[in-house]
Order: sequence, then structure tokens, then C-alpha cells
Amino acid sequence: MKKHFRTQDSRFRVLRLPLTTFLCLLFTLVLFSGCVSTGDFENVRGDVGQTRKEIFEIKKDVNDLKAKTANVIREDDFRAFRENQGDLQTTVADTEKDLKVLTGKFDENKYATEKALKDLASEMTLIKAQMGAIEDQVKDIKTKLKTLEGQSGEAKMKPEETKKESPQQPSKAAGPKDKISLYEEAYDAFKDKKYKEAREKFDAFLKEFPQDELADNAQFWIAETYYGEKDFEAAILAYEAVLKKYPKSEKSPGALLKQGFSFIEIGDRKTGKTILDKLGELYPESKEAALAKKKIEEIEKGTSKKKK
Repeated sequence: MKKHFRTQDSRFRVLRLPLTTFLCLLFTLVLFSGCVSTGDFENVRGDVGQTRKEIFEIKKDVNDLKAKTANVIREDDFRAFRENQGDLQTTVADTEKDLKVLTGKFDENKYATEKALKDLASEMTLIKAQMGAIEDQVKDIKTKLKTLEGQSGEAKMKPEETKKESPQQPSKAAGPKDKISLYEEAYDAFKDKKYKEAREKFDAFLKEFPQDELADNAQFWIAETYYGEKDFEAAILAYEAVLKKYPKSEKSPGALLKQGFSFIEIGDRKTGKTILDKLGELYPESKEAALAKKKIEEIEKGTSKKKK
């Protein structure tokens, strides 16, 4: 094969012209020479045939080389394509995996957000309901304050409280006769359990003498009239007036005690206990603090029995 390519290389320069052109030139040379023999012509023809054969083999080798090269190119391209396709599939798989993770996190966040919104809506509904109930209670208390009719009831007065009030009753020398008379009439009505009448007289006393030294007492007895009528909501507000308007009054411990009792009576033991605890902190040596402590113990015992 190597010898063949050497023959091909040695003659390739001569055969660069087309074959027909080469034959024509050769024939012309023969004609001009005039002395070419038949044997020489046959040799030329043999050389031409051999040249054609070599050209054919060269073309065949070239075509084979092209075919092999083309196959190699196609195989390399196919291999590269398969590698790219594998990389693409891996990328797609990773992307799908990441998408699933993100979808899961999104669903979790969505669920948590929806749950939080539902809980918040429930709390808002509960708060609105509580506010509505409180507004209704306030309206009811205001109505009772304005249009309250007298009701019979037992005043929850301790004997000690009645005795304590007696020295505080104003004497005839305490001031003008109309002021003393008005206060005494109001207190007498209270002792007779004429709560509505007593409240009206104490109200009149406060309007006439709002800065009098007995004003805090008058306000306290107004609260006691509501307590005696078992109108505990109105009593709570009236005791609060004593604590706000007359914070240094001797009636403050009694107002705290009865306000705490009033809350317990309407079923709000938690607030009632808080007020009684406050009474023990502010007036620990008072008689009212001892009564408050006793009441707290009763509440705690009742609570422990219910739990059992």
C-alpha cells in the first residue's frame, strides 16, 4: 500500500490536467514526432490505463476516508449529544426536586397562615361578643340609675358597721340646721330600709353640699342602698365613686370590701378576689381586711372542692 501511494505521488503532478486534455497533448506529440511506432503507442495506452486505475483507487481511498471521517464525526456528535442530554435530564430532575421542596414549604406556610387567620377571626369574634355584653351591661346600669324603682331587700350590714356609723352622725352643732336635718333624714330612711328614699335624700345632700366633710359618707351610703337592693352592678359603680372622688376617706376600706363582694355576687369571682387582695395590701390592719381575707379563703375552698 505504501508503494502504491508513492507511485500515486510521483505521477500526481503530471495528472493535474484533465485526462482528455492530457491525451490530446500526447496524441499531438506523437503526430509531430512522426516517428512513433505502434509499440510506443500501445505503451502510451497502457500508461493511460494504469493512470486511470490509479486515479480510481485514489478516489476510492478518498471516499473511504470521507466515510470513515463522517462516521467518526457523527459518533463524536452523538456521544456529545448523549452527554448533553444526560446533563439536561439531571438538571431537570434537580429542578423538579427543588420545585417539590418549594411547593411543600409553600403549602406549609399557606396552612399556617390560614390557621392563624382563622384563630385571629375567632378571637376577634369573641372580643366583639364580650364588648357587646359589656356595652349592654353599661346601658342596663345607666338605665337603672335613671329609672330605678324601689325594691325591698335585706341590707348586708354587719353590727360593727352600724356601731361605727353612730359616732359619725353629725350633731346639731356641726353646721346649719337644714344640712344636718337633710343628712339625718337620709340616714334614718336607710336604717328603715327605705333605700330609694334614702338614696334620693343623699343625692340631694351631695348636690347642696358637694364639698362638705360628710360628702364621702353620703356617697358611701348611696352605694349601700344599691347593695341593699341587690343591684350589685349599680353598687359597684357607686363604690367606685367613693374611691375615685374621696381616696383618703375613712370609708375607702369599706367601699373596697363591698365592691369586691358585689363582683362576687354577679359571678365575677376573679375580679372580686383581686379587689379584696388589694384591700389587704392597702389596709392590712383594718377590720375590713380581716373580712376580705375570710371571704378569699371561702372562695378558694369552694374552687378546690369543684376541682375535686
